[in-house]
Amino acid sequence: MALRKIREMGDPILNKVCKEVKAVGEKELQLIDDMFDTMYEANGVGLAAPQVGILKRIVVIDCGDDPICLINPRIVETDGEQTGYEGCLSVPGKTGTVTRPNYVKVEALDEEMNEIIVEGEELLARALIHEVEHLDGHLYVEKVEGGVNGLQDVVYDDEEKE
Repeated sequence: MALRKIREMGDPILNKVCKEVKAVGEKELQLIDDMFDTMYEANGVGLAAPQVGILKRIVVIDCGDDPICLINPRIVETDGEQTGYEGCLSVPGKTGTVTRPNYVKVEALDEEMNEIIVEGEELLARALIHEVEHLDGHLYVEKVEGGVNGLQDVVYDDEEKE
C-alpha cells in the first residue's frame, strides 16, 4: 500500500489539462493501485491523477458497488438533473451545492487498454463527471451555487449529536 499526497485547491497542477495515456505499463499500474489506496484512506469515492500530482488521464471511482478505473475517459452522454452537496478530496473539509446531470455515460479504456463504457446515475453520475472534469483542470468549486463563497464546512453526523 502506497499513499500519495493529495494536492489541494491552490496547487497549480489542479488547473492543468492532463495528457492522454498511450500505454499502460508498470508505472501506470502502480499509480492506479496507489490512487485506490489513497482514495480509500481519505474516505473518498473518486480520485483523479492530477489530485496526486500526475498529469495523466486516469481516474478511480468506488461508490460502493465495484471499483472503477478509467483511462482516457470521455463523457459521451448526459441526461436529467440533480442538485446536491458535493465535496472533493482536494478541497478538504468543505462542501457546496452543485447541479449535475443525473445520468452520465463515459467511454474509456480499462487497465488492459480495452474499450469500456460506464453508465451511472445519481452518485455515480456525479462522481464520473466530477473526476473527468479534474482531468481538464477544473474543480467542483467552479460550479458551486454562490461560487467559492458558497462552500460550507463539512458537518459529520457525530458532530450534529453533540
